[in-house]
Parts: sequence; C-alpha cells; structure tokens
Amino acid sequence: MADNEEEEADEMLPELDEDEDEEEEEAEEEEHEDAMADTTAIKEVQDKTFEEVKFSDRIIEEVQNSWASFTKQASSREAAAEAIYSALFDSAPSLQGLFKTPRAVMSIRILNGFATIVGSMATPGPLKTSVETLGFQHLDLEVTVPRVVIFRDAVIDLLEMELEVGFTSKAKAGWMSLLNYVGGAFIYVRVNYSERLKIIAASWAVANNKKNDELQGMDGDEEGEEKPEGAEGEEGEEEDEEEKAEEENHANRKTAEKGELNEEQDGEGGGGKSRTMKVPTTFNEMFTFNSAVMGFGSSLWMSEILDVFDDIVKNVSNSYRLQETCDTLGVTLAKYKGSINLAEFKAVMLASLRSLVPKDWGTGHEVAWSWLWDNVERMLKALTGKPQVMERGLERFILSLTEDSVNYLRRELYKRFFALAPAGQDFFKQSTTRLYWIADRVVELTIEMYRDPKKMVNDLSALGLRHVGYGVLTEFFAPYVSGAVEVVRSMTTEENAQEGFKWSLSLMGRILVRTINEGSTIVMKAVNNNSEKTLRKAVAVAPRGRRAMWMLNITVGTQSISPLYWAIESGSLNTANAMIKDLLVIRADRENYYYGCHDLFERHPDIIQRLCADAPALLWTLFNGLIWRSRITTQGERRVNYYVKHLLQDKDGKFSPTLDWLVQNKDPKIVCHPVVTFFSDLVWNRVANMKFLFGWLYVMFTLVVFILSQSVLQHIAGGQKTQSVRIATFLCRCFIYIGSLGQFLRSQVQQLREDCRERRFFEVGPLKIPEYLSSVKQIACLLLLVCLVLLMIQEPSFHCLGSKAPASRDGNLVGNATTDSTDDSIYGLFTQECPEGRSTKEAYKTISMLAMSLYWFLLTDLTIFSMSISAYALVIGRVLSEVGLFLGALVFLIGTFSTSVSVLAHQSPMFEGVPRSALSLYEIALGMFDTAHFAFSQRDGTLAIALCAYVIVTTIFLLQLLIAQLNGAYTAHYDDMVGYARLNRGKVIVITMQSVSQKRWGKFLKSLRLDEKLEFNEGDIGLAGGIQVLEPANLHPTRVDSIVRFGGSTSPAMQWPEDNSGAADDEDDKYERLQKQLSRISKKADDAMAGGKKPNKTGVSSMGGSGSHGSSSQDEDE
Repeated sequence: MADNEEEEADEMLPELDEDEDEEEEEAEEEEHEDAMADTTAIKEVQDKTFEEVKFSDRIIEEVQNSWASFTKQASSREAAAEAIYSALFDSAPSLQGLFKTPRAVMSIRILNGFATIVGSMATPGPLKTSVETLGFQHLDLEVTVPRVVIFRDAVIDLLEMELEVGFTSKAKAGWMSLLNYVGGAFIYVRVNYSERLKIIAASWAVANNKKNDELQGMDGDEEGEEKPEGAEGEEGEEEDEEEKAEEENHANRKTAEKGELNEEQDGEGGGGKSRTMKVPTTFNEMFTFNSAVMGFGSSLWMSEILDVFDDIVKNVSNSYRLQETCDTLGVTLAKYKGSINLAEFKAVMLASLRSLVPKDWGTGHEVAWSWLWDNVERMLKALTGKPQVMERGLERFILSLTEDSVNYLRRELYKRFFALAPAGQDFFKQSTTRLYWIADRVVELTIEMYRDPKKMVNDLSALGLRHVGYGVLTEFFAPYVSGAVEVVRSMTTEENAQEGFKWSLSLMGRILVRTINEGSTIVMKAVNNNSEKTLRKAVAVAPRGRRAMWMLNITVGTQSISPLYWAIESGSLNTANAMIKDLLVIRADRENYYYGCHDLFERHPDIIQRLCADAPALLWTLFNGLIWRSRITTQGERRVNYYVKHLLQDKDGKFSPTLDWLVQNKDPKIVCHPVVTFFSDLVWNRVANMKFLFGWLYVMFTLVVFILSQSVLQHIAGGQKTQSVRIATFLCRCFIYIGSLGQFLRSQVQQLREDCRERRFFEVGPLKIPEYLSSVKQIACLLLLVCLVLLMIQEPSFHCLGSKAPASRDGNLVGNATTDSTDDSIYGLFTQECPEGRSTKEAYKTISMLAMSLYWFLLTDLTIFSMSISAYALVIGRVLSEVGLFLGALVFLIGTFSTSVSVLAHQSPMFEGVPRSALSLYEIALGMFDTAHFAFSQRDGTLAIALCAYVIVTTIFLLQLLIAQLNGAYTAHYDDMVGYARLNRGKVIVITMQSVSQKRWGKFLKSLRLDEKLEFNEGDIGLAGGIQVLEPANLHPTRVDSIVRFGGSTSPAMQWPEDNSGAADDEDDKYERLQKQLSRISKKADDAMAGGKKPNKTGVSSMGGSGSHGSSSQDEDE
C-alpha cells in the first residue's frame, strides 16, 4: 500500500507543477493587463501626433532598471550592442536590407540610442527632443507601423530571454509603450519634415557650390561617429537631388563668369579702365553683399550668426546640436551693445538664397527656410537678456567664496555625485587633491563660458576628445552636473547665481557628451582596449578610400584627435603597432593601389620624432613598411622600392628633419635599418659629401701651412735660417694667426652667442657651460683657438722686431749678439734669434706641439667617408676608458710603493726619495728600467721583496687585466660601432645640409623623380614617392607578394573583402562564443531544475550569437 501511495504521489507532482505554471502565467498576464491599463501607457503605435509624453514613476523605474540589468549582465557594451543588433537583424529577414551601415558601427549606435531614450524617460521635453533627433536620422528609411511592431517585439523578446524573471510585467508594458512612442514619432517626423529637410539640404549645397552628399555625412565616407540608434538613413540624398544641385552649381558658375566678363567689357568700353567686380558665388559672400545693399552693413551682430549659420543648417535635423549652437550663439550675441532685430537677418538670408538658387526657388523653399529660421529665432529669443544677468549673478557668487566654502563645495560635489552615480567611484581613481583641482576648474569654466563662448567651445571640444581616449562613460556627466548644481543651491539663495551656474554647466556637459559620442569610434574603443584583434575588426568595415583616415583623424567641430597618436600617448603600443602595419600594407584592386604612407606623413609629419620619443620599438615597424621587394627575380636581381619621399623632404620641399630626429635619438641599431641607410647614403653621396669636403679643404690647407711654418722650414738647409726661409716662415705664421685663428674665433663666438641667447647650458658642478662645448670636437676647437692665441703672443719674430745685432751681408747672424751690442746693424729680417725671441722659444715650441696635435685630431672627422675606418676610430675611443682605468690603478700602485720603499734604509740610489722612486717604478712598469740597477736591491732583501711584489702586481696582473678588459670592451662595443659611425655621419649630414642652397637641393630632388609612379613588376605601374633599385636576389629572399590584391568591386566607398589571414582569430572567437553559449545554457538548466521551473522556451540568448525569431510571422504577413 505504501508503494502504491508513493507512485500515485509521483504521478500527481507533474500535474501540480503544470497547475502552478498555469497560475503563474495567468498572474503575469493579469499584471501585464493592469500595467497596460495605466493612463500613461501607449498601447498602439501613435503615428498621427507627436507630443510630449509623461510616464508614471513606476513604469520609468522598471524600464530603467531592466535596461541597467541587461547592460550589466552583458560582458561588455559591445556584447550588449551585438545582442540587440542580432535580435533586430534576425527578427525579419525581409528587413535586413535596411541595415546598410557596418555591423560593428551600427550596433554601438543602436545601443547609444536606447541608452539616450531610456535615460530621458523621466523628462518629457528632452525625451521628445531625443526621439525627434533619432527620427530625423531615419528620414530616408520607410518606417511603417508593421515594421515598428516587428522591431518592438524583437527587443521585448530579447529582454525577456535575457532577464527572465527580472523582466516584470510593468517593465514589459513600459518598454512596449516607449517603443510605440518612438516608432510613431519616426513615422510622424518622416511624413511631416522629410521634404523640408531635403529642400534645405539641396538648396544649401547649391548656395555654397558643394555637392549635396558633402552635407549629409555619408556612412561610406566617414568612420561611424557614435550617433544614437540607427543611422541607416545617412546615405545621402536621392540621385535626382544631387543632379539638381550639380546643375545649379554649373548654372551659377556660368552666370558668375558671364557677369565678370560683361563688367570687364563695360570697363574697356568706358575709357579703357577695368572695373571688374567679383560676383558673389557663395552664401557668405552674397549675404555680405545683400546686407550692405539693404542698409544693414553696420549690424555687426549679423556676422556672428553668419559664422555659425553653416552649423545651424547642417544640424537642422539634430535638435540637440541645434540647441547647443543656438545657446552658444545667444551668449555671443549678448556681448553686442546695440539693438538686435533677428527679422533683419531672415530678410537678408532669404534674399541671398533667392539670388543663389534662382532656378528652382519656389514656395516650398520659402516655407522650409522660414521654418528653419523661425525655430532658430525662437531659441535665440528665449535666451535674450538672460546671459548678462546670469553672468553677473554667477560672478558675485564666485567672488564671495571663502576658503572654507570652496572646500565645502569640493567635498559635497563628489559626495553627491557618488550618491547619484555609485559606479563613478570605480572610475575616479585619482587622488583627492586631483579631484578637488577638477572641481575648481569646473567652477572656473562656468564663468568663462559667459566671457568667451567661442574659445570655450573649442577648448571643451578638445577636452572631450581627450576624454574619448580615457574611455569616459557619458552617463557620468548628468549626475556630475546634478550634484554640482545641488551643492551650489545649498550655498546661495540668489536665483541668478543658481540659474547661471546650472545653465553654463549644463551647456558644458552637453558639449562634452556630444564630443565624446561623436569621437567615440570603434577604432578608439580598440585603442582603449589595446587589442590588435579588435582594431583589425574595427578597420575591416571601413571604406577602402577612408581606411587610413579612420586610424589617423577624428574631427569634432574645429578639433581633431589622432587615434594613432592617442595609442602611442596612452601606451597602447599593441594597437599602435597594428595601426602602422595596416597603414603601410599595399592593397590593390584592378584600378587603384591603396597605401597609407602618404596619409600618415601628411597627417603626422613629425611621426618619426614622436616615435623616437615615446615608442622607439615601433620605428622598425614603420621603416619595414616603407620597403617593397618583388618576389620575382631577373638575372639574379630583384626590384626593391624604397618609399622615402617623406624622409627626404618636408611639406615645403626642404630637407626633412627626419635624420636629425634619428641622430638625436642616439640609437645605433635603428640607423642601420635598410631604409635609413638608403636615404642617408643617398643624401651623403649626392649632396652632402662634397660640401663637407670643401668645408674641410680650408682646414687641411691651414694644417699644411702650419706644418711648413713649424716643422719643415725650420730644418731646411741643415737648419740654416736664410732670409728667404725667415720670410716664408713669417708669412706662413701670419696666415695662421689671421686665417685659421680668425676662423676658429668667429665660429666659437657665434656658437657661444646662440647658446647664451637660447639659454642652452649644461651644468658641471656649480658651473654652467654652453651646450656646444658638450661636443669633444668643439672642445678641441676651443683648445686650438687658445693655443693659437698663445702662439701669437709668444711669437719670437714679433719679439725680435726692432732688436739690433751684427749681421753678415747675406743676412745671417754673426756670433751671439746681445742687447748690449753698440753696433747699429740690425738682426736678420724676421729673425727669431734675438734675446727676446730666445726667451719665449721654449714655451712657443711646447704650445706649437699641442696645436699640431689638435689640428690632426680635428681631421679625424674625415673618417666618416669610410664606415669601416670610422667604426674603427670609434672603437678606439670607446676602449680608451679601460686604458684610463689601468693608468689610474698604475698611478695608485706607484704612489703606494714609492712612498713605501722610501721609508726603507737601503743603499740603492735609484730609489732614494719619493720622486726618484716613483720614476724608477714607472720605468719598471713600462719595461724601460735598466736591469743592471737591480744589483743594488740584492743587498737589501726587504727592498727586493717590495720590488718583486710591485712587478707581480703591475706587470703580471695589471697588464694582463688590461688586455682582458680591452678584449671585452671591444667585443661589447664592436656590434654597435657601425651604428655609432652612421650616427656620426648623420650628424655631419644634418649640419652640412644647413649650408646647402635650396636651388641645389631642389635640383637633387628633381633628379630623383619622386612624383613618378614606380613599377612593381613589368607593366605593373604602382605608386609614386619612392626610388627603385636592384639588389642581389639572395640578399633578402622572399616568396610572398607583399601586395594584397582583391577582386570584385573597385569603388573606393566599398570596404575591402574579408582577409583570410585573420581566419585563425575568427575560429578562436567562434570557439569562445560557443563556450560561453554552452556555459549559459548549462547554468539556465541548472537554475530551472533547482527552482522547479522549466527551461526558457524562447531558446538561446542572442548575446550568445543567435537572435529572437518570435515575430517572424508578422513580417511574413506584411
């Protein structure tokens, strides 16, 4: 009986579970019906009206909580974006043609769009503005009620699948109401405003002689700016609109040319005087002309509106941006002292547009442009008179702040911010003093916004772009502004101060958020993650004609940021390395070659300098990308293209500072790179070497003259100093004192003056020494200058001028004359043998010897003509430090033993006293000591032992150690000596090129024909900017064509086909996604079994890669 009862109980359990499930489903349906019964719920898509809507607090809380849970549950923002995209994309196959933007870009836009509208639910005004802006971005899409329903249900199914029990009935009702409101608004905006916006865009393009698509921000032309949800509609205008714009442009140009010609003819016919008048052809020119004709030339405020009118027209469909521009313009106009009548601007504007667009201008144009200006005028009038009052109130508040109140503001701001946005505590990791400094800057900028709004907009745009690199979440700005405003309200009761601070800070926050959203591209996200794989995926969706600029430039307003430079600055060197590789890959279709070298150096002409300073390891990647080698060999040789145009010349055609940057970097390895070797040797052999040699010919000539005067003429004819010899010697020395000494003196004074003027010094202890003396060569030149000055002072011939003594008829001296001689005959002409001359001769000879050595030392610069000789000379210099250490140890030992043996009582005269002992020990160390003198030491055993110890330490140990040190130093330095030799030559090239004329340099560049395209292989005309050479086939063997070629479409707007080289990474990604998907399924099954529930029937989560198909039937019905 017991067994039967247990079996019956087991059979009853499934039935009870089914009953419980049915009850739960009925309860959920009742709750959903109750939620939809809410007066604020929008049950259907409302496409007939578009007004502000206020949701209940409960609905808002549920929707925002569900959105926060969904984004938090995803592993990253990208994963959440991908899940939404997949759900929408898979919801209806027939609608997949609407998704024209690259998936990686589109998914982030959709996520940002949802975040914007969910975040604005609590404020009806901003919510309406956000939805209206999104509607303007979807004007070119055929949004219908059935399609809205499909997308709405796909999103709700996704949230139900991901959040399960966390997605309550109120949350579902709230999402349904919100999406119905958004979808209906899209339809309403498209029906009511689409034609007006098209008219404005087309006529504005004609008025400014621009193509219409330049005003539309086409997806294929620019890397997806992070605009909110879905910008599939940004594909430009229809072809017929573009054709009309082109026809209008052509007609206007013809009219202008005809007008100018008629004016010229009239001038010629009227007295021969030309009265050519330039006919306005752009809106700004025509507006200026009409304002003067209509009597508004003195209304200077119009120029302020005219400066931003282009932004107003371009952003007419972006309500947020239009409001921001009008707010900034309103503050600017508040500075104007006279009266402002905005209707006058409208009159001049319409008159100018009628003149520039005469062909198609009609009632539709009048209505559209009047509608635009009425909106702008409404925004400007709403702000009239307020900025001055708010500025004064805010200024009084800031001036009243004491130190205690400032500290209170700092503390309370972050206290309230962290209370409003707890996640901000994880982001703000800086020290408290840094956070306080940020708070102080925020307060300062609020008043600066009133004083100089134009400068502030530029500064905030630059600041926003830097925050893009920091990866700042825009969700933090709203609570930061709210916290700051609450603190100010608690500190003052003056309404103008409160309102002024709130308005200024809100405007700053909007500018920063907009800048970050527009600048937060998928490339910048890859940089922030420092992921080479993510970067490859990001640029893979770029149009081939814009791929390079995606990695080199992001522009927001007047400010721009380079993702490549930001990667280098932020230390994301993996991404930077991948960018440089991608830029310098040669890609080709049937019509064009694409190579980012030119774009890279045009955008960043100082890229070499930046890499030398911040990322020297990337120089190898950069230089490797400037070489192309053919895999085909002909007669044992292969073609090699070196693309060195930008390494040779700057944008002005002058000698590029690239070599100077590499020399200053002092890396002996990078200067041995084939590219650096090629272009530096090219400049040296073709331009610099002869210029350098000519500069040294004079020094070599002065050395020859100096040798003649000091070493040769003195020993001619057995030392007999005839009058001709004396004259020749005197003339040679005068040439040295005037020509050589003067040259060195001028050079030293110039360099000293430049260093003093530029304040370039280096310190040696307490002394400040001019920087040019940091060079050994310059020190040698200074010493030689001093020696020549001393030689001139000590010159015996000068001292003997006027001295009297007997002389023979041939001019030779007779005997040893003295100053006491009473003979009136003079010494020989230019003699050196007078008593005064003989007294200075010894010092003169010594100084002359030093000068001769310095002359020869300077000539070692000529070793750069041969890299092997130069490297050998540098090796000698490098190992001299080891010899110095040896000599220091030897001096120490000689001092030790000389003082020690002097203490002993011995009979050896060679070791008596410290000086004599030191000299003897020095001779022993050099092997110059006579062994016969050791007999004296045998009589004294102590002296013999001391000398034996000295010989062992110096001759056996110290000398052998010196040999080992020299060997080790030579081995350590030799590998880099060629590099150091090239650095030395590079420095000489840089200095020499400063004296090369621009004419000669231009002739050299012309001979290189850098603007001519080079062949890759026979008949394959490739890229310009390089030089082709032939190298032995076995020097750098390669079997792979370094040019990546693709078939298919050749349109620059198309992205490159998928590269199979990343297949391995894709397989890894698929494996990782599969693992995550299986793990999620297993977890859900375990939770369902543990909770007594069935697994979710809707299937696998779209975050794992698949989407919801629950609404496919609706699409089929459609």
